[in-house]
Amino acid sequence: MNESSYPQAVRVYCTYQDADYENPWQTLAPRSSTSSGVVIGPGRVLTGAHCVANATFIQVQKSSSPDKIVAQVVAVSHDSDLALLEVAETFTDGVEPAEIGTLSRLGDEVSVVGYPVGGDELSITEGIVSRIEVQSYEHSGRNLLAVTVDAAINSGNSGGPVFHEGRVVGIAFQSLEDAENIGEMVPAPVVRTFLEGVEAGRPTTVPGLGTTVQHTENPALRRRLGLEPGDGGVLLNLIEHGSTAWGVLEEGDVLLSLAGNAIAANGTVRYRGLFRCQFDVVFGEHFVGDTIEAESLRGGDRRTGELELAPLARLVPRAAYDTRPTWFLFGGLVMTRVTLDFLRIWGTEWWSKAPARLVHAYYHELRTDARQELVVIAQVLADEVNVGYEDLAYEVIDTIDGATPADTAGALELLESASETVTL
Repeated sequence: MNESSYPQAVRVYCTYQDADYENPWQTLAPRSSTSSGVVIGPGRVLTGAHCVANATFIQVQKSSSPDKIVAQVVAVSHDSDLALLEVAETFTDGVEPAEIGTLSRLGDEVSVVGYPVGGDELSITEGIVSRIEVQSYEHSGRNLLAVTVDAAINSGNSGGPVFHEGRVVGIAFQSLEDAENIGEMVPAPVVRTFLEGVEAGRPTTVPGLGTTVQHTENPALRRRLGLEPGDGGVLLNLIEHGSTAWGVLEEGDVLLSLAGNAIAANGTVRYRGLFRCQFDVVFGEHFVGDTIEAESLRGGDRRTGELELAPLARLVPRAAYDTRPTWFLFGGLVMTRVTLDFLRIWGTEWWSKAPARLVHAYYHELRTDARQELVVIAQVLADEVNVGYEDLAYEVIDTIDGATPADTAGALELLESASETVTL
């Protein structure tokens, strides 16, 4: 194949400006990147969300023309790492839009098409589908269906199409560390769900259950829970306030099935009757607001009910994009909520360098009715009013005058309603 075989593949130029979570009143210096995309309709280009995150200016370019055309983000799903761009329809004139295919099969031969760094011309690499399972998406931290191919996916390839028999079966989005020429793509079913949701005006956030679970493979645990031979299921240990499971399922329940998919004792389901994947795969093809059936076991009683799908709601939110930090200033104390982006001010290995209390909250603490955000003193500004309080930096605000703030807005309200002195 040559580049004329894939006229739908385009190059994406992005100037972006990330938020400064250490100094939340400002942004970091503008930076630029290049990536790939694919024409899927008149004036429509599909690419990766991480390719245009925090964008201030976007352009696209066809391989057949030196001209760059301004593009705008129409819709984005940071959860599934997909973005839809709008360009002038004249840009796509004469280009037959790429058709979205179906879920790949093991052994399928695929072509990864895009513009990796190191050159200006279209690059085409061939590979084989080697694995189909739930993987962690680096951009969002979500566990969603992904397809692994033994073809190089390098910087610049991201957002580009992966073709099989003339149709797009995935969007390249990340490569595996410590592996050579192994990459991953967002598979066609996830792409279809995103595009259909955009067309129907549905939320682009991927829902989640909002629980921590334990597998039920241990015989003693199975006896205690009242599981019968042949039963699978996962034990719900903790449930996040405001999540899909909140108010319907309870801690100690065994979740047996979701949306008609029986959950095995190791937490997997038989996806489409073909592949065994973690049960998170169920959420990748649903929208926030959908209802699905859930079967559970509580105290030996089997129950069937409906769950209204909600976004994942975490005490410490994962990476956020296209938004600014939430913060306020009180008496020289800069206060903000703890997020993954805030933790990253300690660098790429923040989990070993950030304060232990904050790291523990990220990994182990859940939202409750009383506490839905973790408020922290991000900085103590040098001023006479703060003399002697310098060591308060990075301390969590557990109480304000004896009251626990539920979130950042609650903390500000407590401080504004205080009298002459405030006790933290």
